[in-house]
Amino acid sequence: MPIAWPPCVRRACNAFDSPFGAHLRSRAVKESYAQLEEIYNRPFFDLIAEARRVHQSHWPGREVQLCTLLSIKTGACSEDCGYCSQSAHHNTDLKPQPLMTTEEILPHARAAKENGSTRFCMGAAWKGVRAGDRRFESVLETVREVSKLGMEVCVTLGQLDDDAARQLKEAGVTAYNHNIDTSPEYYPEIVSTHTFQDRLNTIGSVQRAGMQVCCGGILGMGEAVKDRLRMLEVLAGFDPPPESVPINCLVAIEGTPLEAAQPVDIFELVRLIATARLVLPVSKIRLSAGRTSLTKEGQAFCLFAGANSIFYGDKLLTTPNPGENEDLDLLETLDLSPLAPHSPAGVPVA
Repeated sequence: MPIAWPPCVRRACNAFDSPFGAHLRSRAVKESYAQLEEIYNRPFFDLIAEARRVHQSHWPGREVQLCTLLSIKTGACSEDCGYCSQSAHHNTDLKPQPLMTTEEILPHARAAKENGSTRFCMGAAWKGVRAGDRRFESVLETVREVSKLGMEVCVTLGQLDDDAARQLKEAGVTAYNHNIDTSPEYYPEIVSTHTFQDRLNTIGSVQRAGMQVCCGGILGMGEAVKDRLRMLEVLAGFDPPPESVPINCLVAIEGTPLEAAQPVDIFELVRLIATARLVLPVSKIRLSAGRTSLTKEGQAFCLFAGANSIFYGDKLLTTPNPGENEDLDLLETLDLSPLAPHSPAGVPVA
């Protein structure tokens, strides 16, 4: 039986050669994947030169968006995502923390704004939220207060239905993060407590509510290059395309099933970022988790190839991140500057 893709992704996904719909192959989608392979496998310098050209045509400024991410509910999550230290299924040293109150969160948001972030992202480790739930009502109140600070407000709260998505939009959420992580085919190797379809259903609810979609993936989980390109194929099929695409490198955490995973090769990372820039020219490409394992030269390569956003601050949910001064020094060295709030230069050229 074919998978019931939401309209926003059906165009790219309804004919994947996958367990969801192997018998529904589309000439257009097959050609799309073939094009992705052709782009990704171009001679390295040709690929990044073209990505740079496309990047500059759509993002002519020399600005990089700074985003701050805060874990507002940590650990004891019922999901079994193989990469995550917050899963209750894994034996990690993480100490669970309950949902933070609005009063506890606001000082972090104010500090993020003072330090130059234009987006404040809040993440909660749980399966999802439902309208009317006490914890969800607390998050809505926090969103209302944070949105008064004049920053973009992003949340990642797991699965949503249409009603919960509408309430988040009304409270002031500008973007909802819900990564698809990898290809539909490889997804069951990473998590068993929810499905790839569940991810797409939430993304459909987010788009119907009128929020922007922040959606990307994780490299280094044992996936093949094909899985990375399948992931891009799904993202490129969103209508409209994702507002931002986080590209994470796995941070292998002791006690998780992926604790022995090998670091991502920097040239594979740059190739994927360049490919993403070519097929998603108006999306922000966010260099996300795993930057502590990259050299400054490696990060510069990623920014040259099309990344134009980073997570800013010394911690991402539960994993380390370069210090703020370190990031500002790098941007200055590269003659780049933080994106100013609501700066016209930060708007893609149509």
